[in-house]
Amino acid sequence: MLLHIPGVFTKDEVATLRARLDAGPWADGNMTSGHQSATAKVNRQLPEDSVEAREIGALVHQALNANPMFVSAALPHTIFPPLFNRYEGGEHFDVHVDNAIRQRGQTRIRSDLSATLFLSEPDEYDGGELIIEEMYGPQSVKLPAGDLVLYPSKSLHRVTPVTRGARVGSFFWLQSLVRDDADRETLFRLDVAIQRVNADKGPKDAAVLELTAVYHNLLRRWAEV
Repeated sequence: MLLHIPGVFTKDEVATLRARLDAGPWADGNMTSGHQSATAKVNRQLPEDSVEAREIGALVHQALNANPMFVSAALPHTIFPPLFNRYEGGEHFDVHVDNAIRQRGQTRIRSDLSATLFLSEPDEYDGGELIIEEMYGPQSVKLPAGDLVLYPSKSLHRVTPVTRGARVGSFFWLQSLVRDDADRETLFRLDVAIQRVNADKGPKDAAVLELTAVYHNLLRRWAEV
């Protein structure tokens, strides 16, 4: 499931983050590349151990945990520390698939989901679309600053060359409580339906109670904790 999650950060919050990021110590983006990605990746990245990456990454992590749509869709078990990249002057990332296992220090995850948090407005740059290969064909993603796209890490994807301006963003991976994409999507759709019925009927309605029980029993069956 490919999902657009709006408003992870407000415009004012994005401006504050960008002021710190733009002054950051940008370096070769291949510092975190796997073997395949190293041959395809041409961009810059904040060093993982830089003060900026650690502190802004903590703010991203906090915002994600406070976003109900993200939590419902991702069912996060462990979120890999967010990273930050920058594309300009023709920089790009050719087609690739993310590594199945990501490790940093004591944090090791199975990458079930990948995410890009856009921190540049679409009119600030030309190109830079995230192209994700879906079952029904390639999907082009270029979101407003502060919005996030969430998609299965098994998907082939690429970033087209940025020919004007700069595309700045955060990217990360996560291990979900529910490994299977189809099961995770079923739970998300069920949760959305429960919220709609709850808004119409109230939390004590019999349908809300029954659907909630079904949701938790499915989660109990599929979750890995």
